[in-house]
Amino acid sequence: MPRRRKAGTRRATTALVLLTLAGLAAVAFAAEQDVATGRVPYPDIAKGQGENCVEETEFMRRNHMDLLLHQRDDTVFEGIRSERHSLRECVSCHAVQGPDSIPVTVASPEHFCRSCHDYAAVKIDCFQCHASRPEQEIVAEVRE
Repeated sequence: MPRRRKAGTRRATTALVLLTLAGLAAVAFAAEQDVATGRVPYPDIAKGQGENCVEETEFMRRNHMDLLLHQRDDTVFEGIRSERHSLRECVSCHAVQGPDSIPVTVASPEHFCRSCHDYAAVKIDCFQCHASRPEQEIVAEVRE
Protein backbone atom coordinates (compact mmCIF):
# COMPACT_ATOMS: atom_id res chain seq x y z
CA MET A 1 0.00 0.00 0.00
CA PRO A 2 1.51 3.40 -0.99
CA ARG A 3 2.38 5.81 1.76
CA ARG A 4 0.38 8.99 1.87
CA ARG A 5 2.03 12.31 2.45
CA LYS A 6 0.93 14.39 5.32
CA ALA A 7 -1.33 17.28 4.43
CA GLY A 8 1.15 19.79 5.88
CA THR A 9 3.99 18.60 3.61
CA ARG A 10 1.77 18.79 0.56
CA ARG A 11 0.71 22.35 1.42
CA ALA A 12 4.32 23.42 2.03
CA THR A 13 5.41 21.99 -1.34
CA THR A 14 2.51 23.69 -3.13
CA ALA A 15 3.29 27.01 -1.42
CA LEU A 16 6.97 26.74 -2.36
CA VAL A 17 6.12 26.05 -6.01
CA LEU A 18 3.67 28.98 -6.11
CA LEU A 19 6.20 31.34 -4.48
CA THR A 20 8.88 30.28 -6.97
CA LEU A 21 6.56 30.91 -9.91
CA ALA A 22 5.48 34.28 -8.51
CA GLY A 23 9.12 35.26 -8.01
CA LEU A 24 10.03 34.31 -11.58
CA ALA A 25 7.05 36.24 -12.93
CA ALA A 26 8.05 39.32 -10.89
CA VAL A 27 11.66 39.19 -12.18
CA ALA A 28 10.48 38.79 -15.79
CA PHE A 29 8.03 41.70 -15.40
CA ALA A 30 10.69 43.96 -13.86
CA ALA A 31 13.19 43.15 -16.61
CA GLU A 32 10.55 43.87 -19.25
CA GLN A 33 9.71 47.21 -17.62
CA ASP A 34 13.39 48.24 -17.57
CA VAL A 35 13.69 47.58 -21.31
CA ALA A 36 10.36 49.28 -22.07
CA THR A 37 11.33 52.41 -20.18
CA GLY A 38 14.83 52.56 -21.66
CA ARG A 39 16.56 51.76 -18.38
CA VAL A 40 18.95 49.24 -19.89
CA PRO A 41 22.40 49.94 -18.41
CA TYR A 42 24.78 50.93 -21.17
CA PRO A 43 28.54 50.59 -20.88
CA ASP A 44 30.59 53.55 -19.70
CA ILE A 45 32.60 54.51 -22.80
CA ALA A 46 35.68 56.71 -22.47
CA LYS A 47 35.88 59.75 -24.77
CA GLY A 48 38.69 59.94 -27.33
CA GLN A 49 41.58 62.42 -27.13
CA GLY A 50 40.73 64.57 -30.15
CA GLU A 51 37.96 67.03 -30.96
CA ASN A 52 36.07 64.60 -33.22
CA CYS A 53 36.35 61.01 -34.30
CA VAL A 54 37.22 60.37 -37.95
CA GLU A 55 33.52 59.55 -38.48
CA GLU A 56 30.28 60.24 -36.63
CA THR A 57 29.89 58.33 -33.36
CA GLU A 58 26.81 56.32 -34.39
CA PHE A 59 28.45 55.41 -37.70
CA MET A 60 31.57 54.18 -35.90
CA ARG A 61 29.56 52.12 -33.41
CA ARG A 62 27.89 50.24 -36.21
CA ASN A 63 30.64 50.14 -38.85
CA HIS A 64 34.06 50.27 -37.17
CA MET A 65 34.78 46.63 -37.89
CA ASP A 66 34.03 47.05 -41.60
CA LEU A 67 36.34 50.07 -41.72
CA LEU A 68 39.13 48.18 -39.95
CA LEU A 69 38.76 45.17 -42.24
CA HIS A 70 38.79 47.40 -45.34
CA GLN A 71 41.90 49.17 -44.00
CA ARG A 72 43.53 45.79 -43.37
CA ASP A 73 42.79 44.62 -46.92
CA ASP A 74 44.15 47.86 -48.41
CA THR A 75 47.34 47.53 -46.37
CA VAL A 76 47.97 43.80 -46.71
CA PHE A 77 46.87 43.21 -50.28
CA GLU A 78 47.48 46.60 -51.92
CA GLY A 79 50.33 48.01 -49.83
CA ILE A 80 48.31 51.17 -49.13
CA ARG A 81 48.94 52.53 -45.64
CA SER A 82 46.66 55.34 -44.58
CA GLU A 83 45.98 56.51 -41.05
CA ARG A 84 42.35 57.60 -41.24
CA HIS A 85 40.79 54.24 -40.26
CA SER A 86 43.85 52.40 -38.98
CA LEU A 87 43.71 50.40 -35.76
CA ARG A 88 46.91 52.14 -34.64
CA GLU A 89 45.23 55.56 -34.81
CA CYS A 90 42.12 54.30 -33.04
CA VAL A 91 44.24 52.91 -30.19
CA SER A 92 46.24 56.15 -29.99
CA CYS A 93 43.21 58.39 -29.72
CA HIS A 94 41.10 56.17 -27.50
CA ALA A 95 43.78 55.07 -25.01
CA VAL A 96 42.45 54.99 -21.46
CA GLN A 97 44.93 56.03 -18.79
CA GLY A 98 45.42 53.71 -15.83
CA PRO A 99 46.08 54.88 -12.25
CA ASP A 100 49.79 55.17 -13.11
CA SER A 101 48.99 57.49 -16.08
CA ILE A 102 50.06 54.79 -18.53
CA PRO A 103 47.47 53.52 -21.02
CA VAL A 104 45.83 50.25 -19.98
CA THR A 105 46.10 47.12 -22.12
CA VAL A 106 43.22 45.09 -23.46
CA ALA A 107 43.63 42.88 -20.37
CA SER A 108 41.98 45.66 -18.36
CA PRO A 109 38.17 45.97 -18.32
CA GLU A 110 38.66 49.76 -18.62
CA HIS A 111 40.22 49.40 -22.11
CA PHE A 112 38.23 51.44 -24.64
CA CYS A 113 37.43 48.49 -26.92
CA ARG A 114 36.49 46.19 -24.06
CA SER A 115 33.90 48.60 -22.67
CA CYS A 116 31.55 47.81 -25.57
CA HIS A 117 32.80 44.41 -26.61
CA ASP A 118 32.35 42.97 -23.11
CA TYR A 119 28.85 44.47 -22.95
CA ALA A 120 27.94 42.95 -26.31
CA ALA A 121 29.73 39.65 -25.54
CA VAL A 122 31.90 40.00 -28.64
CA LYS A 123 35.43 38.62 -28.62
CA ILE A 124 38.21 41.00 -29.66
CA ASP A 125 40.92 39.23 -31.61
CA CYS A 126 42.74 42.27 -33.03
CA PHE A 127 45.16 42.40 -30.12
CA GLN A 128 46.46 38.89 -30.56
CA CYS A 129 48.81 40.47 -33.10
CA HIS A 130 48.40 44.25 -32.69
CA ALA A 131 49.36 46.45 -29.74
CA SER A 132 46.39 47.27 -27.48
CA ARG A 133 47.92 50.54 -26.30
CA PRO A 134 49.85 53.28 -28.08
CA GLU A 135 53.56 53.09 -28.64
CA GLN A 136 55.66 55.08 -26.17
CA GLU A 137 56.40 57.87 -28.68
CA ILE A 138 52.68 58.46 -29.10
CA VAL A 139 52.15 58.39 -25.33
CA ALA A 140 54.88 61.01 -24.92
CA GLU A 141 53.15 63.27 -27.47
CA VAL A 142 49.83 63.00 -25.64
CA ARG A 143 51.43 63.96 -22.34
CA GLU A 144 53.13 67.10 -23.75
